[in-house]
Amino acid sequence: MRACPRCGKPVRSARGCSCEAASTPASSPVGGDYASLREAQPKATLELPALEASIEKRFRQFALPIALVVAWAIVHTGVLHMLLRTVLSMWVHELGHAVAAWMCGRFAFPGPWFTPVGAQRTWMVVAALAAALGYGVVRCWRSRKSWATFLLAALAAQLYCTFVLSNHKAMSLIIWSGDGGCMILGTFLMLSFYARKRSQLRVGWLRWGFLVIGAAAFADGFATWWAARTDREVIPFGENEGRGPSDPTVLIDQQGFSIPGLVDGYVWLGLVCLAVLVAAYVWGLRAERDVDTGEEGLA
Repeated sequence: MRACPRCGKPVRSARGCSCEAASTPASSPVGGDYASLREAQPKATLELPALEASIEKRFRQFALPIALVVAWAIVHTGVLHMLLRTVLSMWVHELGHAVAAWMCGRFAFPGPWFTPVGAQRTWMVVAALAAALGYGVVRCWRSRKSWATFLLAALAAQLYCTFVLSNHKAMSLIIWSGDGGCMILGTFLMLSFYARKRSQLRVGWLRWGFLVIGAAAFADGFATWWAARTDREVIPFGENEGRGPSDPTVLIDQQGFSIPGLVDGYVWLGLVCLAVLVAAYVWGLRAERDVDTGEEGLA
């Protein structure tokens, strides 16, 4: 009879002491058995980054076309069109007036259905906008050259509109930029859908709201002038209740525009915006690197 080296108790069984059996694992892999156990573990069939890339590809395939088609359908209805205009496109329309006024150095405040605009340049507006654009150029110059170039071009456009345009032409631009702003600003809002993966526009889901607002504004502004090619009756001439003559009335009667020139200008602007959206859509489908890694994007 021998004594157990662990506990000192006498060992009567050939299997050894019970404490030795308890301390030994029931199945202890040896050598290469660890590799076989790892291989036996189930593997994930689809990793999270691959799933995100697949979902983003679907978004890029369908989001922009569906938003435009739905918005175009709504603007050709009755009650839904008025609701879309009141809630969404009207604000972009008024913001278009305001942005043009700011670019021309005039005070403006976009409000519901009306934007008051200063009659003359205000140096505070000129300096504030120039400082904001210049600051954006400096901030973006190292990391986002494309945005810096765009802001630099906007600064040059501001200086031109402020110091070169006559008062008459500046007011024409401000009034024209109601429906023009719907199309231009609406296009920029829709382009925000292609923001970088780590951008707040994408992380915070803001791009979805901007996509809806942009599509509504673009469709509402473009649909009227597209129909006006063959039916001049759809042009909103006349008086806006409590706000004076409508934008087309002022442009024709006071600013010297012709009806064909006004219609053609808006139609060509809409077609150019559509071409930009088509180019962005094709780029978004082909930008595999951005979908997979998030290193490229428009914003």
